[in-house]
Amino acid sequence: MVLLLSLCPDARAQNGINAPYSQFGVGMGNQPYNMPFAAMTGGAVYARSGYNFVNPFNPASYAAIQPASFVFDIGFNVDMNRISTPSASLYDADANIGYLAFAFPILKWWKTSVGLLPYSDINYESVLFNEPDAVKTRYEGTGAVNQFYWGNAFNIVSSSNGTSLQAGFNINYLMGSVVRGITYDFQGDDSTYFLDSRREKTTRIRNFTFDLGLLYNQPLSSKYTLEVGLVCRTPQAMSVTDAAAVYTFMTRNGVEYLIDTVFPRTGSNEYKSTLEQPLAVGVGLALLGHNRWRVSTDMEWSAWKGLKYTENASFNIFGQSTLSYDSYSRYSLGMQWLGNKDATKYMHRIAFSGGLHCDRGLMYLSTSNEPINEVGFGLGASLPMRKGRSLLNIGVAYSRFGNADLLTNSCTTISLSIASCESWFVKRKYD
Repeated sequence: MVLLLSLCPDARAQNGINAPYSQFGVGMGNQPYNMPFAAMTGGAVYARSGYNFVNPFNPASYAAIQPASFVFDIGFNVDMNRISTPSASLYDADANIGYLAFAFPILKWWKTSVGLLPYSDINYESVLFNEPDAVKTRYEGTGAVNQFYWGNAFNIVSSSNGTSLQAGFNINYLMGSVVRGITYDFQGDDSTYFLDSRREKTTRIRNFTFDLGLLYNQPLSSKYTLEVGLVCRTPQAMSVTDAAAVYTFMTRNGVEYLIDTVFPRTGSNEYKSTLEQPLAVGVGLALLGHNRWRVSTDMEWSAWKGLKYTENASFNIFGQSTLSYDSYSRYSLGMQWLGNKDATKYMHRIAFSGGLHCDRGLMYLSTSNEPINEVGFGLGASLPMRKGRSLLNIGVAYSRFGNADLLTNSCTTISLSIASCESWFVKRKYD
């Protein structure tokens, strides 16, 4: 916790946003809010599907892709963060590619999708100066975990009255590396008894996870349709590779000289640690009215958020973690005005979205015994292109998480995505 308490105005950001909370586990994740179509509706995604965009958060949604079509979906984000403690604050900003996804049919009843999504990232740097001991301690970490997925969806039931049932699954491959370091820099002149030292560790992640999804559509009348989504992330126990070193060094004329290796004393510096993904269940409900508006809500529960990291080194590289794992839940409410795709005026074909979300238990810090929660909202518009088969989504989202007595993070995100829906193998007819 000393990093969070020592955040000060002269902390310097690296490439990306300086995010002190990302020091724990394998970093902070931002799914599903990293995709514009989800952020604009407050993250209400489990009961949502469409023929001209990709929704990887419920793999059954790929079944909505039309025959002889190919969907290319890409998103971009600009994040503007303000990190605040009771005594100081820091502003930071970053732009990045949010995701990349494709979807297309294999058979009439079988659709598939592949894509690359950010899963979590680590990026922090802070300095603590202990004046009595004249020691400057620098905490720093960089890295990211990305999720490559291959998803498949199947039409199970499709009746003439509009009732339908789809099922799907994602095979996810998590890949990335995370580098952490702590440097103890003694400011005094005596180097005989006080040597600078560094602890550093690289964690390499190469693991598979699995998602399951269902989508059910039931017309209630000629004007209203009920949509229900169910998602399950299966529990997984995974192994990761850590490479660590602890050593003392001396700096002369800007050059570092190794003095002694504390870890490892002998043999390899690599060892195996573990990651655990808990069982997670999400439910989505949506009501579609007159094909003009849609109200949706999501609820998600899991034993904890994200991946639980446990270090299995014989030598404790960074000391005891202050992160504990407890229940996580997410609630979202989204509202959409879908527009009229057959309208002659372009403005009448634009869709507008808004939503709210609340995430409870993003993490638990044992020093405060309080959960770190997040609340936020999103707004956006979907602009049709190419006669409505393709979309340009523009959105803005705001979220706030943290502990007011410790550290809070306020983030404003401006996002843009392009979902291009093209026809495949269509024979043109000419008179």
